[in-house]
Amino acid sequence: MTKLVAIVNVIAWSGFWAFGYIAVTAEGLTDRQMVIAALLAFGGLVTGILAYLKLARAAEASGYAKKTNQLDAAARNRAQSEGSI
Repeated sequence: MTKLVAIVNVIAWSGFWAFGYIAVTAEGLTDRQMVIAALLAFGGLVTGILAYLKLARAAEASGYAKKTNQLDAAARNRAQSEGSI
């Protein structure tokens, strides 16, 4: 499943850059074509970000990446009640 998400991530970012470049630099396009290119670029951006976050979470869960230094709920509540944060 992780490999599928990685493939989706690459395709999404490729679409973002390709259609974003078209939307920004192309001359002679109709307004409709410009809007479609911008929407496809936005879709690639959103999909790429979500896929990247899913890959990062999977890497932390598998032990491949170092876990973040976030406090658990009990430690966070204790620190807030002591006023140290």
